[in-house]
Amino acid sequence: MEELPGIVITGASGRMGQMLIKTVLDSDKARLAGAVEREGHAWIGQDVGVAMGGAAVGVTVTDKPLEAFAQAQAVIDFTAPAATLAFSKLAAQARAVHVIGTTGMTDEEIAALEPASHHAVIVRAGNMSLGVNLLTQLTKKVAAALDDDFDIEIIESHHHHKVDAPSGTALMLGEAAAEGRGVALNDVKDSGRDGIIGARKKGDIGFTAIRGGDIVGEHDVLFAAAGERIVLRHMATDRAIFARGALKAALWGQDKKPGQYDMLDVLGL
Repeated sequence: MEELPGIVITGASGRMGQMLIKTVLDSDKARLAGAVEREGHAWIGQDVGVAMGGAAVGVTVTDKPLEAFAQAQAVIDFTAPAATLAFSKLAAQARAVHVIGTTGMTDEEIAALEPASHHAVIVRAGNMSLGVNLLTQLTKKVAAALDDDFDIEIIESHHHHKVDAPSGTALMLGEAAAEGRGVALNDVKDSGRDGIIGARKKGDIGFTAIRGGDIVGEHDVLFAAAGERIVLRHMATDRAIFARGALKAALWGQDKKPGQYDMLDVLGL
């Protein structure tokens, strides 16, 4: 019987890291091949199942990512931009599919992934859920159908631990709206309003970020004109949806040629 694809999870101790580990362990289509944490972390050397407060699973947490990647077919990475860039080089060396759910990456950091994509499959998305990717496509179509008499505002809500704003998903939706209108998001992006800022500029795409409690993720795309509003909404109540999407991406990438892909490719949208 052919062995199941091995998956390494980076940032194993984080909320998404632990959710990803549980998702892989519960899957009948993949196996957990490694768990990576930063050097000096308290989990290093422990069985990851025990570190998570459960039974042993036979995978020891390591701070040597290349050794772990070399024993696997895919890496799922929801960490931080600097770590993701380092992991991309190592995943390329190991010829492992690199699934990136890391948010807050700058344009320069995203561009820096290009060399690694010449040697390995990279699947990067601001959001791994099916629903959000459908919302992205709807946003693009609605923006293309409406003229700039409709103001576009993207309102996103997340838990109070989230460190970046706007969220990666909000930016993905903004890019979709801008593409629908045939403009570059950087030319029309309006975020961080404060004080006496004057009237809204026609054609701008606005962003509003809400942080509080344990909100997993909520995104509204508001199209507002005189006398009418259209609201497209996605609400996530369980971050397992992101983990399931990331695992789907890791498995999808197994027979693909090196290059950069996104969840629309994975889902065939």
